[in-house]
Amino acid sequence: MTREILTRIYELLYDAFGPQNWWPSETSFEVIVGAILTQNTNWANVEKAIANLKSADCLNPQVLRHIDPARLAEFIRPAGYYNLKSRRLKNFVDWLFDDYEGDLDNLQSVDTNRLRTELLSIKGVGRETADSILLYALDRPVFVVDAYTARVTIRHGLIERDAGYEQLRELFESNLPQEIQLFNEYHALLVRAGKQFCKRRARCPGCPLEELPHSLEIEEF
Repeated sequence: MTREILTRIYELLYDAFGPQNWWPSETSFEVIVGAILTQNTNWANVEKAIANLKSADCLNPQVLRHIDPARLAEFIRPAGYYNLKSRRLKNFVDWLFDDYEGDLDNLQSVDTNRLRTELLSIKGVGRETADSILLYALDRPVFVVDAYTARVTIRHGLIERDAGYEQLRELFESNLPQEIQLFNEYHALLVRAGKQFCKRRARCPGCPLEELPHSLEIEEF
């Protein structure tokens, strides 16, 4: 039953919103930088920061490896928490060079579970960021979970309210085909639905999922 409901949610969202074309980028490394910068900010600010890095020819691992952290922070200032995010970018690049010769291609042969564990060991890389990197930059079938994912699944009775990140991820990964494009599109559609309808305070009228059984006992969270 869970599988059928998850499939129906996807179909309804896709029919309503169409393809979301995630993740907008020119390179895999740009996706990774974006995944780190988008923490606690909106995408419009990330785009400004990435544009600054591109203008300065800094959007590659080799340059970020050696750039002064303070100078990097100035480039990414639009993304907020720029000193912290400068260190996080440096942490990722240091790991890439220390363990994989600074080359993303060297990650291709690494098992997904092992790679996820390694990404999570990098200071400043949490589960949503790690899974975004795996799915959108490295083409691994890993489902990305966020607050929108939680709201939609909880309000539609697919999982308990106190479910954690890994339980939510398992809900999707165990009930859907292990397809990269499906996971890519599904997560993007959930974000779209969350921003427009499944907000902290639910706005059900007009939602593509309104026809499905859902509970307003948890209208706000």
